[in-house]
Amino acid sequence: MPEVIFAGPEGRLEGRYHPQKERDAPIAIVLHPHPAYGGTMNNKVVYNLHYAFYNLGFTVMRFNFRGVGRSQGEYDMGIGELSDAASALDYLQSMNQNAKHCWVAGFSFGAWIGMQLLMRRPEITGFISVAPPANLYDFSFLAPCPASGLIINGTADKVAPPKDTTNLVNKLHEQKGITITHTQIEGADHFFKDEEAHMKPMIDTVSGYVKRRLTEVTR
Repeated sequence: MPEVIFAGPEGRLEGRYHPQKERDAPIAIVLHPHPAYGGTMNNKVVYNLHYAFYNLGFTVMRFNFRGVGRSQGEYDMGIGELSDAASALDYLQSMNQNAKHCWVAGFSFGAWIGMQLLMRRPEITGFISVAPPANLYDFSFLAPCPASGLIINGTADKVAPPKDTTNLVNKLHEQKGITITHTQIEGADHFFKDEEAHMKPMIDTVSGYVKRRLTEVTR
């Protein structure tokens, strides 16, 4: 899988780009967890999400936010990271101008950034938010949320408690014109550490959801 270096707002950003042979393949971008707590594009959840999308026929990119790995710049409280994500999507789109669908997936801090990107980019047709930290970040900007998506979390998540995730989902359920699907993985912690019991069911749920959405025409 080719390593790519592309221009971000604060210098070069490092990514992994995984193209399909089909010129009109759907595209997806995957966003990693908090840079200040060891989050990188090689985080296990991010890596598995990347391959889940690739195996469904997507051209996929994941990348390191500013100041992580070989990406230039420094942590910017989410403001700069949102700009990084927008630059990454620009780069991905520039190489895939015939893509019919565009998805964003994020884990933890990356889910928060992904939802903000969704608000700014009307071409995004679907989203996956894994363990969105609704207790730590304000998600009230999703008014209204412009696309349907899947929110998935573990029932034993101590970083982003399930009750806060459920509150977020309930608020989104009140909105018309979109469908928010919410799945909880029984016993899973924030990182879905147990490969068989938690990680695999989470990734299988994501794959099943995306596959179903690709066969539907609605947003």
